Amino acid sequence: MTETADIQFACRQYGGQQPGPRLIVTGAVHGNETCGTKAIRRVLQQLEDGMLTVRRGSVTFVPVTNPLAFAKGERAGERNLNRNLFPHPDPQDFEDRVANWLCPLLAQHDVLLDLHSFNAAGEPFVMVGPRNNNGALEPFQHEAQERALARRLGVRRFVDGWLRTYGAGVQRRIADSSALQTVLRYGVGTTEYMRSVGAYALTLECGQHEDPQAQEVAYRAIMNTLAFLGMIDAPPPEPVAPERMEALSMVAVYDKQHADDTFSRNWSSFDPVRQGEEIGRRADGTPVLAEFDGRILFPDAAAGANSEWYYLTRPDPSF
Repeated sequence: MTETADIQFACRQYGGQQPGPRLIVTGAVHGNETCGTKAIRRVLQQLEDGMLTVRRGSVTFVPVTNPLAFAKGERAGERNLNRNLFPHPDPQDFEDRVANWLCPLLAQHDVLLDLHSFNAAGEPFVMVGPRNNNGALEPFQHEAQERALARRLGVRRFVDGWLRTYGAGVQRRIADSSALQTVLRYGVGTTEYMRSVGAYALTLECGQHEDPQAQEVAYRAIMNTLAFLGMIDAPPPEPVAPERMEALSMVAVYDKQHADDTFSRNWSSFDPVRQGEEIGRRADGTPVLAEFDGRILFPDAAAGANSEWYYLTRPDPSF
């Protein structure tokens, strides 16, 4: 009997009497990101108490998507669940077994709202998918619906370009095509998997892990989603005003070439950078300079050699 053998996977579903969309809301894909769990449990209590009723369609709630990571209070159980998220015929770790339960569940739905939080203090933001396209990397046909929902979650900052930019970094590192496809699959998480099965999906980063306002952001997003999709008796939320929006596209990923490469300051996501500004130094002392004006995203001082160190974004006025 292994330590994980008695762990179960759980979800709750509510359906209305009228037809409508099939929504799934997930929390604690990473076990130390609990704002979504708390918000989902709050909504479940309202449904149980009769304070809230699903009228149209169905909604599935997964308060704790990765129960091992959640029990540990850590980002991962045995690996990052939000990478290489596919069914695994020969599961090698706990997250593979989560995927074998989660992926078929996701595929039964039309829309995913995935609730996360982040390490440093900062403003909530939502990660959106690509433009409509028939390309090989991430074909997609629900841009309008996905971005309309994104604008109604209650946040003003939007970021796109994850898999495209991640894939470009992979192509730079790996010439062998079979290895390339393996590593590109590693970039697929909950939202990318949903898009691969014909649905649309948003990752909402609700705030810093311990910020009590993060669960309020998550709760508001759930309620706004239910209202916008017409699933509950509530007026549809207004979209964030264009003049308040900040839309950014991930443009480039920069690798940590050596374990002793270091940042020149403690960067946080969305810190502005100017072209020519020093971001860090290589192990041999060579400065690493910003190639253009933009904002830094996902700086990782603890990254290993030959892995992504930070991303740069540019404004996306066409969002």
